[in-house]
Amino acid sequence: MQHQQKPVATLKAHLALNVKDVAASLEFYRKLLGLEPSKVRTGYAKFDVQNPPLNLTLNEHVFHERGALSHLGIQVASTDDVLAMRERWIGAGLLTRDEMQTSCCYALQDKTWVRDPDGNEWEVFVVLEDNLAETTPCACGTKLNGSANNTATYSAESVAACCAPTPIVVTHAPVAGKAGCC
Repeated sequence: MQHQQKPVATLKAHLALNVKDVAASLEFYRKLLGLEPSKVRTGYAKFDVQNPPLNLTLNEHVFHERGALSHLGIQVASTDDVLAMRERWIGAGLLTRDEMQTSCCYALQDKTWVRDPDGNEWEVFVVLEDNLAETTPCACGTKLNGSANNTATYSAESVAACCAPTPIVVTHAPVAGKAGCC
């Protein structure tokens, strides 16, 4: 019996870039994209690009060489879509990490994460409430979903970017017999 997968209503790709100076980067991306950012906070900016559909964020971060990738993501329409994608990733043998009802990038979100072999983090997420006031830029990792029975903790090398908490909590193991990416 073949299991039918629920289709996922994907809204747009998400690209989060680490930048040394958000103000300087804002000028460049305004010119590059020909539009104004939809959200600007201290050390953070977001462009909601319609064509091609893209959620581009700039995250101020200290680094010594050229720009570094923060994380990659896929924004979806609902928490059900987040959970459907998580199940698809688990079915493919990937380790996932959930963050439900988390405050991240000045928005309330439900999300799940995977990591590629090079350590690049990918998230699938839904924005439940946007444009939160400027308080703390990110509370990711404080509301992780998991229990003592299905949670294993391991340390990340250097995950300092917003929305990628340092202790990564794996909430779902890969399918038996398949190797995970982590």
